[in-house]
Amino acid sequence: MADPRTGDGAEKTLATSRLGGALLVSAFVVATCGLIYELLAGTLASYLLGDSVTQFSIVIGTYLFAMGIGSWCSRYVTTGELAVFVRVEILIAAIGGSSAALLFLLFDRVADFHIPLYGLVLVIGTLVGLEIPLLMRILKDRLEFGDLVSKVLTFDYIGALAASLLFPLLLVPQLGLIRTGFLFGLANVGVAIWLLLILPRSRALRAEMIVAIGVAVALAAGFIASERLQRAAEVAVYGAPILFAESTPYQRIVLTKQGVDLRLYLNGNLQFSSRDEYRYHEALVHPVLSRSVVHPHVLVLGGGDGLAVREILKYPVASVTLVDLDPAMTKLFRGSDMLAALNRGSLRSPKVSVINADAFAWLRTNTRRFDAVIVDFPDPTNFSVGKLYTVTFYKELARALMPGAVVSVQSTSPLVAPRAYWTVATTLEAAGFATRGYHVYVPSFGEWGFVLASNRAIPPAGPLPAGLRFLNGVTEQLAFAFPPDMARRAVPVNRLDNQALVREFEAEWGVFES
Repeated sequence: MADPRTGDGAEKTLATSRLGGALLVSAFVVATCGLIYELLAGTLASYLLGDSVTQFSIVIGTYLFAMGIGSWCSRYVTTGELAVFVRVEILIAAIGGSSAALLFLLFDRVADFHIPLYGLVLVIGTLVGLEIPLLMRILKDRLEFGDLVSKVLTFDYIGALAASLLFPLLLVPQLGLIRTGFLFGLANVGVAIWLLLILPRSRALRAEMIVAIGVAVALAAGFIASERLQRAAEVAVYGAPILFAESTPYQRIVLTKQGVDLRLYLNGNLQFSSRDEYRYHEALVHPVLSRSVVHPHVLVLGGGDGLAVREILKYPVASVTLVDLDPAMTKLFRGSDMLAALNRGSLRSPKVSVINADAFAWLRTNTRRFDAVIVDFPDPTNFSVGKLYTVTFYKELARALMPGAVVSVQSTSPLVAPRAYWTVATTLEAAGFATRGYHVYVPSFGEWGFVLASNRAIPPAGPLPAGLRFLNGVTEQLAFAFPPDMARRAVPVNRLDNQALVREFEAEWGVFES
């Protein structure tokens, strides 16, 4: 007697098992892609709008709320759940996959960027929220309830873990935001095509297959052209031809060149213009070095472009130690002949040691002491940078100083953000430093501020090197005078547990830029 299991029943069981397995794999892909789109929106918002904590908090909250809407809407899908699931996958692939490119292109072309940003997050979150309830309803006849819930949620959580590890460690450094979006859009539409190929009665979904293939082709074309799209978006944002652009694990580095004006942007924020950077860097370095009784060993924190080091090497120093987080930055400004000409080969000097490390962590393990320190960190636009302006950080810095050592700290604009500026001085004083504020006019930035600090009384200025283009005895003396609109304010100390500086900075610059 023939075994009935080898007939149509067995084939049906095998097909059902294949489909069930495919749907569980889909749960993994759904979770991975969904979290990637969420991370893309949060990262892109942080790059373009600043204040990463605020942007990520709003994006995550909006996305989870939208998923709740999608889950609630799934109750209205009463028939054809599998077909609806495939259509949702195709929609998510098209919208989520192109979201990063679309947001970059819209940033400089819309009056309020928040509308398309959170609109896309709402749409993607709603569609992702539809998927898991649909999956569970599709699988309910194939698995026991307990087994169903545990397997779907297990695949879902594993996918979330994969996304959270891949995004910062591999995807952003190697592919960038736009290409990552297109890649995961292809993963979404790939799931849809795979399900259409193994679905029973898939001929009834021929239109869905045609649309899915079209979306896949469009996403593949976007992936191939992603660098051009990124450049086009950045040209619109920066208003100048892009000379160099690279996404690293730490930041987006962009160099533009318009005529003779070379500009460096990190995460969309201007770091210098070659037309007037000498004003900034002479003001940053020479008030320190001219006041140092001895200056054989100098420490630079930040300043991976080597421009501060260029000014330091105008003195008879024995060594310069530069600590900058991003190896791509120091490699670029050491290896490029054009950029080395700007910093006069400072990073190639045998006196200079470059250490690529987090300055906070490095100071905690450092045992050397220095005669002068230049602190040239980016503005405190987010909490990860804000920690480098806290009383805890400055106490660590104090341990690295010789008695009487002088420090300068770039401290944002005392005209645009006076409360943020004086918070830096107040925090240094809370860490035990004597301070003196000063400011200079840099055309690319406007009025810009610095704070001198020392573990002893700050000494008077000594002679300056010959050949400076901006700073002399008169301009340096004038730099220490503050008019009423930049006068000192009563402000809180910036601590790790309050990050008052970041909030002051965002509030003041937000009003200025609105």
